[in-house]
Parts: sequence; C-alpha cells; structure tokens
Amino acid sequence: MTLIEEFPVAEGSPYAVTTGPDGALWFTMVHSGMIGRLVPGGEPAYHRLDPDSGPTVITPGPDGALWFTEYRADRIGRITTDGKVTEFAVGSGPFGITPGPDGALWFTETAADRIARLTTDGQVIGFPLPRPGAFPSAITAGPDDALWFTMNQANAVGRITVDGAVTVHPLPTPAAAPVGITAGPDGALWFVAIAAGLIGRITTDGQVREFPLPDRAGRPHAITPGADGALWFTEWGGNRVGSITVDGEITVHDLPTPGSEPHGITLGPDGALWTALESGALARIAPTPLP
Repeated sequence: MTLIEEFPVAEGSPYAVTTGPDGALWFTMVHSGMIGRLVPGGEPAYHRLDPDSGPTVITPGPDGALWFTEYRADRIGRITTDGKVTEFAVGSGPFGITPGPDGALWFTETAADRIARLTTDGQVIGFPLPRPGAFPSAITAGPDDALWFTMNQANAVGRITVDGAVTVHPLPTPAAAPVGITAGPDGALWFVAIAAGLIGRITTDGQVREFPLPDRAGRPHAITPGADGALWFTEWGGNRVGSITVDGEITVHDLPTPGSEPHGITLGPDGALWTALESGALARIAPTPLP
C-alpha cells in the first residue's frame, strides 16, 4: 500500500522540489516569488525573492548551494542553505537547470532556443539549438558526460556535450511535447511527454521506446528516480503520481485532493517521494507515514 500525505505551505504555488545537501527539501513558489525549505516532520521556512520573478526549477549545485531559474525575471538564482541569495542575469526564459559534469550549471532558455552554461562565479555562455522554436524545457546530466534536454515544441530530445556539440533525436509520436527528463538507474534517459500521455526512454545512442500511460490525457510533467529502482512521475492533468519500472510496468496513484496540479517530484531525504502541488502543498508518497 502506498500512503500519500499532504503538507500545506504558505501562499501556495509550489512548482519544483529537490533535496538539498542539508537534508531538507527545497522548493520554488512560482506565483509568489519565494523559495521554501522543509525538513520532513518540521515546519516550512520561506525566503522571499522579487514577487514577479517566477522561480521555477531548483537543483543542488556543485558548491553546496541550491540553484534555481527565475523564468519571468530572466535570471538564475543561488541560495545557500542559510538563506543568502545571489542572482545572475542570463538569457530569455530560463526554465530547466542541472549541475553538469564539468562543475558548472547548465540551463535551458525557452525563449531563445539555447542551452547555456553558468559557472559558479557567474560566467555565462550560450549554445544555440539547430531548431528554431524548439522551446527547450527540462535538462539533466546523462551517464555519458553530456547534458540531455527535452525540446518541447520540436518533439525531440537533445544532447549537448560540455563543449557545445548538439545532437537532436526526434520522437516517434507526433506532437508529444516532452517536458521532464532524468537519468534512469539503467543507464538510459527517461522523459515524460505531456501532450501524448506517455513515458519515454532514450538510450545514449538515441534509441527511443515509448510507454503509453493508462490515461493518455493525464498530462505527465516531471520524472525522477525513486529508491525502489523505478522512475516516478507526476500527472498534472490526471491529479496523480505514478511509477514505471525499467521494464515498462506502470502503477498510478490518485492524489487525495482534487485539482492538486502536481508538478515537480524528487526523492526526499527520508527515502520517500515528494511532489510539489501547485494548489498549495507538498505531498509525500511512501509505504509508511511520516514519523
């Protein structure tokens, strides 16, 4: 049995969530311009940004801090575990962000069709994509010392080396609109296609396999590895979270509150899965309740 517990947060709108180096969950609050921190079992704390900055995706950096995109403000933010914030002006519409194999942060520029690299001291270099209007979205480090990213409007998954060489892998299903992507436990990359209602797997040599969800209208959004060897994903439109094994077996779980709008999902410091519900809570998914 899988138990889902919800933990309300102030002022609503959590969008992405990750586990920090301090054993806490860190999450963005996209509509209220805040970064939140929650130790499982404790009370959340909040750090205010520009109210209109639109903090979106957040990730642990290579320097012991958390790094996040400010989608509306065209900035990348850095927050230390004690709450000190530094911001860097970058390109247009930063969304996905991940630490790279080279000690820098790599992020997508949705409005500029670029992948960009940001050093921890604020130096930025951008790499144009070969497809105009691609809308690069999520990005993750692969097992091959390259970065892998979804091209939401180009219906493709891209790969970029640390020196900027880009390869584009088209998806078999037309207009699938891939969003979330993560490195799986099997040496492949796994992604979700929000418009086609499917989970995809792509090998580092570009072989794609697709797994349709039971509800093709579920609008999957984010995906992350779990502690159980499966990949866990959110269904924004279906009000569910689910898991898929590396063999393609899918299990889904309804969220207890209707209209929760689950977005980001991560493996928490307590071994449970945690997802950000834009309706105003973090949800914990585990076989047992929080002590």
